[in-house]
Amino acid sequence: MEFIKELIKNRKLAFSLGKNDFKNRFANTGLGTLWGFLSPFIFMLTYVIVFQYILKIGSSGDYPYVVWFLPAMSMWMTLSDSILNASGSIRAYSYLVKKVVFPVDIIPVISIIAQSFVALFLFAISIIVCLIYGYIPNVLLFIYILFAAYAFIIAFTRFTSALTTLVPDFAQLLGIIMQLFFWFTPIIWNLGMVSGHPTLQSLLMCSPFTYLVTGMREVFIDESIVTLNNGMYTFIFWAITIVMFVWGNHVFRKNKKDFADVL
Repeated sequence: MEFIKELIKNRKLAFSLGKNDFKNRFANTGLGTLWGFLSPFIFMLTYVIVFQYILKIGSSGDYPYVVWFLPAMSMWMTLSDSILNASGSIRAYSYLVKKVVFPVDIIPVISIIAQSFVALFLFAISIIVCLIYGYIPNVLLFIYILFAAYAFIIAFTRFTSALTTLVPDFAQLLGIIMQLFFWFTPIIWNLGMVSGHPTLQSLLMCSPFTYLVTGMREVFIDESIVTLNNGMYTFIFWAITIVMFVWGNHVFRKNKKDFADVL
């Protein structure tokens, strides 16, 4: 496929621009790129303090709340920030689209790479905390979930980056949609809480966001909710991801020639 060939061909360029993108976000600050790691870390720490010590949720089932929460929240922040940044990336890099011959297809990937530096930091924090509590990660499942997450992010943003470029208002709508997904994904609450509503529970379990969030949680704890021993949800996830990629790729390629005109 043209996009994959373009990505492989320009992989070094994409990584170099992604690294520079991350650095440039904090170029005018005293602490520099440290802010990119400090801000999400404090955000996650705040959630842990509020839910474990103030609201006294304490744990989910037999697991410490921090072990149950951090991997899931790390995955959500990776998904949300990557999707939002990549969706607006073509407008952010409008000078590349308008002034030089540049492989436009890789622009959303540049933003995804930039966000990956923070994502790896958050996952590293989750691993360290879980190890302190005695929970050893399943390395193979961790690699699989990371691969699945980035496959989904690329598939999702093939469509959203094109639409945001053509219709700027979609960026605001996408922000609202991601907020809704946050609350309807079992990040700070347990899927067992909706067990009395089997239809709603089934719909939530079919969500790609639920699959990835609970999958990252299962790297550390043996809940076996979605990914482990549940091939049906794995099939649903990849079916949705592939359909989204094919559709998004069609929309992107069809409208790519118009990007320079609307920027």
